[in-house]
Amino acid sequence: MTDTLPVEILVEEFSAELALRLLLPRIVPGVPFEIRRFQGKQDLLKKLPARLAGYATWPGVDVARIVVLVDRDDEDCRALRDRLDSEAAKAGFKPTGPERTVVNRIAVEELEAWFFGDVDAIVAAYPRVPVSTGSKAVFRDPDQIQGGTAEAFERLLQRHGYHKAGLAKASAAQDVATYMNVERNASASFQAFRDGVRRLAGMGGD
Repeated sequence: MTDTLPVEILVEEFSAELALRLLLPRIVPGVPFEIRRFQGKQDLLKKLPARLAGYATWPGVDVARIVVLVDRDDEDCRALRDRLDSEAAKAGFKPTGPERTVVNRIAVEELEAWFFGDVDAIVAAYPRVPVSTGSKAVFRDPDQIQGGTAEAFERLLQRHGYHKAGLAKASAAQDVATYMNVERNASASFQAFRDGVRRLAGMGGD
């Protein structure tokens, strides 16, 4: 696979962009990437067909490397994934199989699930959070935290004296992503994202 085209990452919010600017160099060292941020999930989904159609006109489109990352929120995960795959296929890309050129990934439920997947990184960023937090049953499966991971993350930080005026998602994303270990993250959705990007970049993965 050529190294001339960057991996294009489409995200729905600023906090995801900030986190990925720190994480991608660790996930795919030396691989160029571009992050395209939209004004929320619905904006991304609305503009996705036109964006993919634009990519389809690129020279060397047969080796394009595109990743779409969205939060599940309250949607059915499979239905949302099918919608993303369908849009990719309509534009002429291959969202499945060994010749895949688009990887659609869903952060279940939200980006904060990735943070809970690496409690050591949370503690490094916010030292008053107890190291024992990761041993609590509620946080052992980050993608299954009930009531919203962003809300749970905010409550955790506020309980220990951080973000008292409300969770500042962008700064928190930078704070935690600075310390995240991309090889040891308990979030299944993070693992799927990491491995999918690596596969597109020709560095292994699923």
